[in-house]
Amino acid sequence: MTETELKPFWEKLFKFDWKFGLFLIALVCLPRFILVLQANQTGNYGPIGAIMFVSALVPFIFLNKYGRKKIGIKWTKKIAGLVLSLILGVAFSLLLFFIGKELYGGSYQNWYQYIGKSYNIPEGIAGNDKLIMFSIMATTGMIFSPIGEELFFRGIVHGSFAKSIGEKKASIIDSLAFSLTHIAHFGLVYANGIWDFYPIPTIIWVLSMFLVSVVFFRTKKLTGSLLGAILSHAGFNLGMIYCIFYLL
Repeated sequence: MTETELKPFWEKLFKFDWKFGLFLIALVCLPRFILVLQANQTGNYGPIGAIMFVSALVPFIFLNKYGRKKIGIKWTKKIAGLVLSLILGVAFSLLLFFIGKELYGGSYQNWYQYIGKSYNIPEGIAGNDKLIMFSIMATTGMIFSPIGEELFFRGIVHGSFAKSIGEKKASIIDSLAFSLTHIAHFGLVYANGIWDFYPIPTIIWVLSMFLVSVVFFRTKKLTGSLLGAILSHAGFNLGMIYCIFYLL
């Protein structure tokens, strides 16, 4: 008898295939896109934490133990691979910082500059106060979105598409979904009380998010576990937050 990934209740409604993957993208990514835009306008980022929590829960809501293991929710003994995953994430975030700084300086066309405004870093903050704030932001940034997004995008979404079209094509799909969702974080920009759109910076940002998604997928394959992707994503966020606090 062939094992199935979905819990018995959901098996009555879905098949674990590309249609299910599209359903999940619509279910999570569309509301998230709207919530991020609203948060950028209002300054209330609480709902973003909630959507990350929901994203992390999705595999546990829909998948049985076999399904969760199949998408990569399992331990790995490949410690060197996990360390490399973390380093690759940090390296990519630093590269993206230097590209943005070189092309757009301190303007809001620089993705890190715009994202950094959401952190509400006080003017003139320095020393221990800055280190404490950075540590808090870095800790939350290395936990919530890496776990939520990787369990969702590189986990259940990737797995559902991979069963229909194979691993490589599935990686393209989950990377596209991830990168386009991040237009809400940078691309549609709310600053000084007005909305704006920066076509070229947005293209660079989306392409960068696509490429880093592929890196996350490769680290998952390298380690045989979503832990690789989560650590790589955590490294990227750590590097980004460090750049925002200390290099901008």
